[in-house]
Amino acid sequence: MSLPQVLNGRLSVPVIGSPLFIISNPELVVAQCTAGVVGSFPALNARPQEKLEDWFIKITETLAAWDAVHPGQPAAPYAVNQIVHRSNARLQHDVELCVKYKAPIVITSLGARSDVYDAVHSYGGIVLHDIISNEFAKKAIEKGADGLIAVAAGAGGHAGVISPFALVQEIREWFDGPIALSGAIANGGAVLAAQACGADLAYIGSAFIATEEANASAAYKQAIVDGYANDIVYSNLFTGVHGNYLKPSIRAAGLDPDHLPEGDLSTMNFHEGSTKAWKDIWGSGQGIGAIKSVMSTAEFVAKLTREYAAAKESLCK
Repeated sequence: MSLPQVLNGRLSVPVIGSPLFIISNPELVVAQCTAGVVGSFPALNARPQEKLEDWFIKITETLAAWDAVHPGQPAAPYAVNQIVHRSNARLQHDVELCVKYKAPIVITSLGARSDVYDAVHSYGGIVLHDIISNEFAKKAIEKGADGLIAVAAGAGGHAGVISPFALVQEIREWFDGPIALSGAIANGGAVLAAQACGADLAYIGSAFIATEEANASAAYKQAIVDGYANDIVYSNLFTGVHGNYLKPSIRAAGLDPDHLPEGDLSTMNFHEGSTKAWKDIWGSGQGIGAIKSVMSTAEFVAKLTREYAAAKESLCK
């Protein structure tokens, strides 16, 4: 196991903040990076597409200014998520901006594309591809991905159903590169557990929804604070791909979360008006029972760091 070189000495705790559709914005990304975790955002969050370059400029300039003032505590690198599914008409435009601004890390989802990997490698960036099975993991590495994000059972948004222990174990039988583990991770002890089962990094999303910088409604943030694992439902109705969602938001939309019909891939699209599934139907992972209040990103990362250190110390006793 090994961390990518770009992360060495840059993390206060081994965590990547996952890209949250609609919710991740430059303010959240900068707050994550300056707190010492990888901050990320979906390229599609910058709408219209011309706005994406403004986001790159704001993030890169703000992080460079931080590094100049804090030479002993440089910011963690940022990551950009690219949906490589054929329905994403913006992909070429958005990848070209990743190349122009030399995005340190690109996270690819919903398909493995060697041309995208080649574009990122052309300037020295690295690609982490998210997968829900060992089969998909092998395909991504064969096509040139540098590392993997194992999206296991309990993760928020589009998620798999395989136990994190089983998924990481199967991948580690043949792959010794970087792995980030996603699935119900919301405190420092769970971060350490991710490493104990073979991952290098924890991949945390839902907990960052309940931060001050996140572009989520106050009601959404409070639902994360109030929620527990039993408040999550797994369905493919809303986007055509199975994912985990908060039951209260489904009820608010007039649906019965315990009796949802099946969806199909015809509901998957990424055009300008396709935000209802995430704006009104709220994604969330099963780990939210650990989230007790809305706080700043810096406060949450500091809490994670303390918990992680305490968990390590406890194991050494």
